[in-house]
Amino acid sequence: MYSLIQAAGWPIWLIIIASVTAVGIIGERVLALRISVVTPKGLLPRVVREYQERGVSKDMLVRLHSHSPLGQVFAAGLKNIKSTREVMKESIEEAGRAVSHDLDRYLTTLGTIASMSPLLGLFGTVVGMIEIFGSNSPTGDSNPAQLAHGISVALYNTAFGILVAIPSMIFYRYFRAKVDSMVVEMELQALKLVETVHGERKV
Repeated sequence: MYSLIQAAGWPIWLIIIASVTAVGIIGERVLALRISVVTPKGLLPRVVREYQERGVSKDMLVRLHSHSPLGQVFAAGLKNIKSTREVMKESIEEAGRAVSHDLDRYLTTLGTIASMSPLLGLFGTVVGMIEIFGSNSPTGDSNPAQLAHGISVALYNTAFGILVAIPSMIFYRYFRAKVDSMVVEMELQALKLVETVHGERKV
């Protein structure tokens, strides 16, 4: 494998760096975007029950803020529990935008890797082809078998680039859809919280 990498030339190292970065981002996002971490089930009823029994305390807000992204949204709303419904919703929306930004972390980088990897592979192939044809003798004497082998090695860059791009794009699309779904879920639960504490509905 290492001999293949050496034969493909220095441009392939760019693709390898991109692939390692993509794997790291995918692993981190898989752990960070779990439903149990972002929007844990049963949090809304627990928050409403605690509010009804003890009211809003500083300790409650601190626990909520450190509990989960959904807890951060709830905490922002409960800080303004004595304000009007509109003020409470505005504070929740502001917190929601910050949480949404955090959930999108590294996804732009992953999308860039998915888009750029085939171009890096093409760049490596072009560099390899230039080196192959530039190494031919001025008289035009060349070994066809050696030339074919050199071209096949140069094409490994394109193959590796596509190999990195496909899973990167799949996971990028998956994470984007998952984040959008989680943001909608947090918005719905936050709205339920506002309407519940203002006596407009039951959980």
